[in-house]
Amino acid sequence: MSLKYLKGVATLKLDEAKCIGCGMCVQVCPHAVLEMSGRKARITDVDMCMECGACAGNCPVEALSLKKGVGCAAAVITGLIKGTEPACGCGEGGDCC
Repeated sequence: MSLKYLKGVATLKLDEAKCIGCGMCVQVCPHAVLEMSGRKARITDVDMCMECGACAGNCPVEALSLKKGVGCAAAVITGLIKGTEPACGCGEGGDCC
């Protein structure tokens, strides 16, 4: 069983050019959102990301970035306030809500 959150709201980004292939992000991710592909990290399914920040916090070259806890929480709150489905601009590369 894989735990998925809201589709398209996670703020996790990977700059593959910065990645040195150390694998720390893969080791610390609680939901296996990242894997090693060749000598680089790769995001397997961004929608499984719970935005805990463990990957970015352990990356020695800052190849990973995210706004801890922002995507899902902001999307849910905004959806409740507006009476709409949870959604934000994170999936399209914009700032969250």
